[in-house]
Amino acid sequence: MAAVKPKKFLGQHFLKDLDIARRIADTLDDFPDVPVIEVGPGMGVLTQFLIEKGKDLTVVELDRDSVPYLNEHYPALRGHVVEADFLTLDLSAICASQFCVIGNYPYNISSQIFFKVLKYKDSVPCCSGMLQKEVAERIAAKPGGKTYGILSVLLQAWYDIEYLFTVSEKVFDPPPRVKSAVVKLVRNGRTQLSCDEKLFKTVVKTGFNQRRKTLRNSIKPLLGKECEAYRDPIFDERPERLSVADFERLTNIVSEFLPGRKSDK
Repeated sequence: MAAVKPKKFLGQHFLKDLDIARRIADTLDDFPDVPVIEVGPGMGVLTQFLIEKGKDLTVVELDRDSVPYLNEHYPALRGHVVEADFLTLDLSAICASQFCVIGNYPYNISSQIFFKVLKYKDSVPCCSGMLQKEVAERIAAKPGGKTYGILSVLLQAWYDIEYLFTVSEKVFDPPPRVKSAVVKLVRNGRTQLSCDEKLFKTVVKTGFNQRRKTLRNSIKPLLGKECEAYRDPIFDERPERLSVADFERLTNIVSEFLPGRKSDK
C-alpha cells in the first residue's frame, strides 16, 4: 500500500525523524505495564517504537487512509486500530482502568486533547507527546510569565509537567510553519482540590478572559461590580501571578460571595 499523504484539514504533519520518534516513545518507560492510547498515529512512525517496547497499545486514527495502512504494516495492531475522533471517544470503553496517552498531536486540536485528558485525569497517570512549541510552553509555564494561562493552571493542578525538548520544523512532511516541542505530564499526588472543582475551572477561565486586568475587574462577571470580597489583596493581582493554590483560595472566596449564597453580603 502506498504511503499516506498528509491532509491539511486534519492538521497532519508526519514526523520523519526516527530518533525523535524513539525519544517520544521513551517518555512512557516509567509506566511499562500501563496500557497506551496513541492519538493520530498516521503511518506509525511513533507506533513502531511503542510496539517494539511491548506496549498494550490501541491507536485512534481519524484519517480513513491511515487506518488500512496501519493494519497492513503493523500486524500487531490488528483489532487495536480505532477509526474515530479522539475528542468524541469514550476512552473508558477502550481501557477500563488506567492508560497513558501519547501522540504526535495535530496542531489544530492539541489544546482540546489535553482538556480531554483532564476529564480522565484519575485514569491517566502519564500523557506525553509532541505539539506546537507555543502550546507546549503554555502548558509548562510557571506563574508570572506571559505564557501562563488557563491551560497551565488547570493541567498543573493535577499533573507535574516537564518541557523535554524542542523539535525543528524540518523533520516533518510537510514542514509546519512553527517549531514543535515534546512535553511529559505525570499525575501528581493530588486527589482533590481544596475548593469546588467546577467553580475552580470557572474562576480560572473568567480570570484569564481579561488577563491584563486585575482580578478585581476580571472577576466582576461572577461577583458583580461592588462586592466586599474585593477588599482581599488577592484581587489586586493579575491572574498570571497566581499559583494553583492561589486560585484554590480565590475560588473559595468567590464561592462565599456568589450572588444567591446565604453568606453573600
